[in-house]
Amino acid sequence: MAKQSSKKADTDITAGGKSGKRSKGIYILPNLFTTGGLFAGFYAIVAATQGKFEAAAVAIFIAMVMDGLDGRVARMTNTTSDFGVEYDSLADMIAFGLSPSLVVYEWALMSKGKLGWLVAFIYVASAALRLARFNTQRVQDKRYFQGLPSPAGAAFMAALVWFCVDRSIAGKPIAELVMVLTVLIGAAMVSNIKYRSFKDLDLKDRVPFVAILLVVLVYVVISLDPPTVLFFIASVYALSGPVSCVWRWRRKTGSSDE
Repeated sequence: MAKQSSKKADTDITAGGKSGKRSKGIYILPNLFTTGGLFAGFYAIVAATQGKFEAAAVAIFIAMVMDGLDGRVARMTNTTSDFGVEYDSLADMIAFGLSPSLVVYEWALMSKGKLGWLVAFIYVASAALRLARFNTQRVQDKRYFQGLPSPAGAAFMAALVWFCVDRSIAGKPIAELVMVLTVLIGAAMVSNIKYRSFKDLDLKDRVPFVAILLVVLVYVVISLDPPTVLFFIASVYALSGPVSCVWRWRRKTGSSDE
């Protein structure tokens, strides 16, 4: 779907045609991928209400793939548009804001009654604020995001549910821990902590043959145990921001003391 370098729907993908301008028309190709992500996010909610938590978690990851493709397709085909940008933001709110919170609520937080759905709402509100802030702020350094991207937050919550369900860990006994993690991920999304965007990586340039082998290896590792590997990756990325922040602070403090 259509995106713009200074205004995009939090998928870590810059957009814009060759001229950097967006059309006012509607293009079917990129919006097909956006609709696919929206459908996956909606299905995750439906599956969660039926107790199919593994399918719900997988659907959220599928939504991430669709959300990652729409911007690239729009850029490659020069079909970015104002409609696409707005549609993308709304789809992201469903797939990465509402869906993860409701999946976690159905899985674990429902057992906590009113407090449970209030915690779920905190996550939804944080995702909405994250998207609104990202769509309106001017990008200072494209290498970093301000706050945890909403797709990354959704990936952590979905991977958490998938990992626990795969190991027959019920949500109710660990509801308190899930509540804390939900609030922390929500806080990370609206924080000023910097997260790497990896936009500075040039994927169009030529790479050595060994790089292709590494890509194959990554697919193999993920295929061995998807819930564990994805939960590990999502956790590492979620922690990378605070760890980097602390490291920079200690480095700055240490240099000032010399």
